[in-house]
Amino acid sequence: MSLWEYANPVKFMRLSGAVLPWVSVLAGVSITAALFWGFFLTPDDFKQGSTVKIIFIHVPAAMLAINAWFMMLVASLIWVIRRHHVSALAARAAAPIGFVMTLVALITGAVWGQPMWGTWWAWDPRLTSFLILALFYLGYMALWEAVENPDTAADLTSVLCLVGTVFAILSRYAVNFWNQGLHQGASIGRVDAVTGADTAEKVSNVYFYPLALSILGFFLLFVMLVLLRTRTEIRVRRTSALLARERIG
Repeated sequence: MSLWEYANPVKFMRLSGAVLPWVSVLAGVSITAALFWGFFLTPDDFKQGSTVKIIFIHVPAAMLAINAWFMMLVASLIWVIRRHHVSALAARAAAPIGFVMTLVALITGAVWGQPMWGTWWAWDPRLTSFLILALFYLGYMALWEAVENPDTAADLTSVLCLVGTVFAILSRYAVNFWNQGLHQGASIGRVDAVTGADTAEKVSNVYFYPLALSILGFFLLFVMLVLLRTRTEIRVRRTSALLARERIG
């Protein structure tokens, strides 16, 4: 069985319909458990106080904001190369979700930054690239709405997605590219590319475990929403095609 078989809308609808209830339940349970664990069962940090607990929302949202764009890039490339309509519709479906996650990351980052940095906003490399990424999300969604022909819209948004990937990469690695700026490095830890030594202070286990569960929950939530929105896009495309046939007939 080939993976490309599920690029067929009928097979995709059948598979996603079977998977969706399970993903939805797992997402709900994971996020609820992670946020309750993180906000109510973990102690305050000795430096940051209760403000540290915003990581249980900020970190998963920031990770999804970036990775949602990469998912859109892969789906767009599949459309350009193989012309599978489901992949183009999946990319379109993921854009509003990625945009919301970007906004959540920016807002929660500002809420954390004000008491920690003394300011709601700074033109830090990562913050600035994240803001630009949010604008690319808006431009991507607007382009889909502006172009009437869906195949042409898919082609143009695929090009825009490729260009926007530069800022998605900058958002992920800005702290590594520029040593200046307020934003710290990876919260979970990173390894030196040359020596292999651990170069970041890892988050304490008391925060790491609920954070990992929250990341899992947000990922499952993303999958659930993408499946739901892609199914909706397929139905809208089918309805539009039927209405066009009726007008011609």
